[in-house]
Amino acid sequence: MRLKINKSKNTINYYAIIDTKTKDGKRSTKVYKRLGNEQEIAKISNGMPPIEWAQKQVAELKKIYKEEKLPVIIKKDPSKIIEKNMQYSFNIGYLFLQDIYYKLGINNICKDISDKHQFKFDLNDILSKLIYSRVIFPASKLKTLELSKKFLEQPNFDYQHIERALPIICEEIDFIQSELYKSSCKYMERNNNVLYYDCTNYYFEIEQEDGLKQYGPSKEHRPNPIVQMGLFMDGNGIPLAFDITPGNTNEQTTLKPLEEKIIKDFKNANFVVCTDAGLASIANRKFNNTNNRKFITTQSIKKLKTHLKDDALDLTKGWHLPNEKKTYDISKLRTDEKLIEQYKDKTFYKERWINENGLEQKLIVTFSVKYQEYQKHIRECQINRAKKLIETNPKKIGKAKQNDPKRFIKTINITKDGKVAESSKYSIDQSIIDEEAKYDGLYAVCTNLEDSVEDIVKVNHRRWEIEESFRIMKSEFKSRPVFHSKDEMIKAHFVICFLALIIYRYLEKRLDEKYTVSEIIDKLKEMELKLENDDSYAPNYTRTDLTDDLHDKFGFRTDFEVISKKNIKKILKQTKK
Repeated sequence: MRLKINKSKNTINYYAIIDTKTKDGKRSTKVYKRLGNEQEIAKISNGMPPIEWAQKQVAELKKIYKEEKLPVIIKKDPSKIIEKNMQYSFNIGYLFLQDIYYKLGINNICKDISDKHQFKFDLNDILSKLIYSRVIFPASKLKTLELSKKFLEQPNFDYQHIERALPIICEEIDFIQSELYKSSCKYMERNNNVLYYDCTNYYFEIEQEDGLKQYGPSKEHRPNPIVQMGLFMDGNGIPLAFDITPGNTNEQTTLKPLEEKIIKDFKNANFVVCTDAGLASIANRKFNNTNNRKFITTQSIKKLKTHLKDDALDLTKGWHLPNEKKTYDISKLRTDEKLIEQYKDKTFYKERWINENGLEQKLIVTFSVKYQEYQKHIRECQINRAKKLIETNPKKIGKAKQNDPKRFIKTINITKDGKVAESSKYSIDQSIIDEEAKYDGLYAVCTNLEDSVEDIVKVNHRRWEIEESFRIMKSEFKSRPVFHSKDEMIKAHFVICFLALIIYRYLEKRLDEKYTVSEIIDKLKEMELKLENDDSYAPNYTRTDLTDDLHDKFGFRTDFEVISKKNIKKILKQTKK
């Protein structure tokens, strides 16, 4: 093993490399570990020159590498029965989450809370295990305690300690968020110039309202009490802050209080807030039209004033392409297949300043062929579902919701002479299809920014990530239905989900966002070590590109044929730095 130095235009990178031989006798090299660039090393070398620090690291890694290269002989007795109640397999996928947990300083936040409340149980161990389990083995509190025993590092707490810890986590919810924000800025650069806000709700499998659990408009149309979560995400897709409000709260009123908390606690006053149309009240827009704050919000074209809606729907004039002065008539992009193919990757736009309720804002309407085709496809699928419902089960045809396929069904309940019909007649209402088709490919936003349309659309485009964050919490993290009854336990539950989401998002960033949510979580769940003897483990999982990337990005390996307990201890220590 030796040190390799790569010089680039802006910095110098240091690597520990291994010389290897190929089949034809030619010598090649393999990176054993990236040590860092000059700037990164300067932060951790305590004043030692980067090259000296790198040489010292290579010398230490060389010793470790030699130990790892020594062959290990494992003896097994085919006549000997394994010990009763002896655990032989341990999950190590959580180590990558643990590395981020400690680098974010959540252990220090736990220490501060512990010092304040003077309790004796290990809050750091409880919170960390609850977070790792929420990502890898999501379950109830009691089940989580059992599942966390699958981890290589066993929990050192009982169920009663979880019950005592959760109310304290709830009490310190603001402290946890503000301190985590400070430490996260040191871990990885955050883009706080743009903030995305959205609101969702979570249901309880109960009927009685109480406290935060209230009946309200459920996103999943369930007849159960719900609570609402408002979530801010930064411009890099990392969650920033959240709040829990009663299920009967108007979601448009949830943005301002949480935003004021960000301004005060995070000392972050100048930013652009991006929201969807459901949160785009005039009050929220005006709030973000003061003190250097800006907004970008989705605008329903259907809800525009008549003259503005007519202009947005007019495809014959006023349309531009980015960086072009020429105007286009794009009406033929509805039907002309040749033109559709020619402009399938383009986005046209028109813009104008408007004054609504005393607020000056820019209305931007865009048209995209791809978005047009997407909306047509979705509608055709819904029309087919409506036709099938007419043919197979017309009794289920009732009042249609906004995006329900039943909205395309026309019902006739009277005879030609005006008498009450004995039966209903159903058909597809072509007028509704024609009306909806007018809006295919069109998308609108309002903003008080004076930036270029291209930049504004680009910023707004990332709003899908906050919707994905909610989906991850609901599906992969199984945050719903909520089984807690006390408000303090409900809030603590969502603190854990929020922290798990932040750590997971950072994990995605470390992996360069190359893999899907299910791929990452399934692999973390699969990664196990098998106890071979008193001194060593062996990997009990499939090595893939994903496991290689995990090991390369986090600077340790668990995929050697045999790993000594001594080296495992070093890895555990490394993930807690």
